[in-house]
Amino acid sequence: MSVDPAKNPFDPMDPHSFAEKLAGDEVVRLVYEFEPGTGNLLKNRGRRRPATSPVLKITDKIITGEVDLRAVDFPYLLEFHRCRFEQPPDLRQASIGGCEFGECWLPGIKGRNLTTDNDFALVDGTFVEGKVDLTDAEVNGSVELRGTTLTNPGDYALHADRLQIAGALLAVNIDVHGELRMPGLTTGGNVSFAGAFLNNPDGYSIDGNGLHVGGNLHCVADKQSGRRFRSIGQMFLPSAQVDSDFSLRGAELRPPDLRPPVELEHDGESEHGEIEHDDESQRFFDVMATLVADRIRVSGNVDADRNLDLHQNFESTGTLRIVNAKIGGSLRLTDATVDLSGGTEPFAEVARKSGEEAQKPYEHRALHLDGTKIDGGIDARNARIAGMVRLVDVTAQGSVVLDDAILSNRNGDVVEGRRFTTGGNFDARKILVFGSILLPDATIGANLDLRSSRLVDPGEYWRDKSRKPSIDLRVARIGRDLVFAKGKWDDEERAFSTQGEIRMRRTEVGRQTTFEGAELRAGTGDTVINAFGLITQELRLDVATPPQGKVSLRHARCHTLGENDMFWAATGHIELDDFRYDAFAEPIEADQKKRIKDRLELLNKAMNGRYRPSPYDQFAAMLRSTGNEEHASVVLIEKQQRRYSALAESHRRFGWGLRLWSFLQRAVVGYGYRPIRALIVLVALLVLGTVWFSLVPAPVEANADDHLVWNPLLYTIDHLVPIVDFGHKNRWRFDGWSQVISAVLIALGWILATTVAAGLTRMLRRSSN
Repeated sequence: MSVDPAKNPFDPMDPHSFAEKLAGDEVVRLVYEFEPGTGNLLKNRGRRRPATSPVLKITDKIITGEVDLRAVDFPYLLEFHRCRFEQPPDLRQASIGGCEFGECWLPGIKGRNLTTDNDFALVDGTFVEGKVDLTDAEVNGSVELRGTTLTNPGDYALHADRLQIAGALLAVNIDVHGELRMPGLTTGGNVSFAGAFLNNPDGYSIDGNGLHVGGNLHCVADKQSGRRFRSIGQMFLPSAQVDSDFSLRGAELRPPDLRPPVELEHDGESEHGEIEHDDESQRFFDVMATLVADRIRVSGNVDADRNLDLHQNFESTGTLRIVNAKIGGSLRLTDATVDLSGGTEPFAEVARKSGEEAQKPYEHRALHLDGTKIDGGIDARNARIAGMVRLVDVTAQGSVVLDDAILSNRNGDVVEGRRFTTGGNFDARKILVFGSILLPDATIGANLDLRSSRLVDPGEYWRDKSRKPSIDLRVARIGRDLVFAKGKWDDEERAFSTQGEIRMRRTEVGRQTTFEGAELRAGTGDTVINAFGLITQELRLDVATPPQGKVSLRHARCHTLGENDMFWAATGHIELDDFRYDAFAEPIEADQKKRIKDRLELLNKAMNGRYRPSPYDQFAAMLRSTGNEEHASVVLIEKQQRRYSALAESHRRFGWGLRLWSFLQRAVVGYGYRPIRALIVLVALLVLGTVWFSLVPAPVEANADDHLVWNPLLYTIDHLVPIVDFGHKNRWRFDGWSQVISAVLIALGWILATTVAAGLTRMLRRSSN
């Protein structure tokens, strides 16, 4: 039965479509007998023009039996177009000029150790239902897999270990069902999977362990068709080397259908710095990874961002793991979505639940970059990330930009970046964070800017369930500014706000630390700012609302302090022990006595009525350093008054006596800080003593041999002024009340005279300084 080819064209993809059959042995015979210009096998055989290229071309045939070209030496081009093979052609150890399968159907290809002088191509919709084996092959042109479908589910669709390609690997719009296995593959040019669909939910979508790409590695959308790159399975690229850019721009990645045998619930850091985890063997491995690129070396950029031309955002529902890698350019995640929530993350603030109903942290990491060195920066503006971002020991020479991003790992660690280093800025402006940002021992070359950001739902320590800080900057070093302030966006001011602790213990900031316009809440913890040992040039604490929690500024150091009444109204007390500052941002003038009184009231309220000497000493030292002696004395008098009040409360039995003594010192000598007042009291006592001794009967001489003229004034001076002796104190004898008054004058004279001497000494010392 004959079929008219014009009415029923041959479709090699249809097993029931009719075409002329050609035995595999006949194909082998044609190869061996081929002479350039004479051996073209077409629908109508004829002689090729002598000027045409030497090509053996077989078209519109059903090839039966095996095409056994093993170890053949064929220096010409071998092309098959619209052919259907019953058995995989065998090209093992063959050496041919080039090979192309266009619009063919094959059950596989055996090409181990194949050598071609030109291209090897599976193009124009070629469909391979089986394994394409190019292990240890050498292609001195390019490998083209444009528009091809390779399907071998549960096995290797392409087996290309150590494949060497002098040109490029072009797999544009390829469909793969099974694994692309190409460890050790080497190309001289680009590798392009533009518009490809790699589908292997059972394991690796691509295994490129140790591959070397001489140009770009593109896993992006195809511009002509608009089809995006999609991968279902794990892209396994450890120890790969890419001599230019590695692009996943606009790609869609899905992890394999595997689940970890042990859930990683407690992978983080305890309050004391210990690593917390359940299973040591799983600590460093991400079982739900869509990309594993440990130790990859990329000379250019790694792009996993938005495709602006096609309006396609990068999306991954598994971990992006790039550990101990080297990136010569930047890591770009602009507008990317990495969602480990299984689609449940709203990326918005929702009502917070407690107890067993509280949302648990996600089991797996979203981004894992431990130990990676980046010569450029990290750009994740407007990114949406659900899961932990690990940046431990990561170094980025450029800036890190997270503006407008949403990072979510509620009740867990959303960023863990111990010893993270960036040479530029760390900009995280207007970000929304659900979880804790941990950057202890980090080094920021310029600014750490969280202007207008909101931090909620911090993590917890799994041992005692206490809350972690919203942001942890212990022992961090920041070259310029640390900003937790309000900002202006689209002509609208937006405050920085947090629902957890801001921990800055022993942090060093090169220029300014600011909380201007901030709204601070401690959440379920009791500390909202922990700045123990903070060192900064300028500290601005002019918050928008009273901090809802305790503030610790113990052992902090700053040159300039700016604050407002809202800060001093913190609902928890403010720890100020050994907090040192050199000046106020708004200086206190000599005539602003009310400001001193108001500040002392705020200081006492901030310390919750508890007496601490250090804040008063520091306040007075700052005033004295600016030449404001009178105000400094007011502060020190207040300090002594608080001191005696605290002593009286702690010694209840003798409290009344301490309060009386405090009152007398304050009224008479101002606790020694009002020496002029003591001098006035001395003069008053001199007058009163003189009047008294003038009115009483003349005393009896203590020694009859001495004949002195009685002088009440000199007698009183002798009692009031220590050391100086005018010869009257011990020469007269009184009885009764006059004797008591004499003793009182001696005691008060010593006290007042030493007070005057101490005050004058302080004045002289300050003048000499």
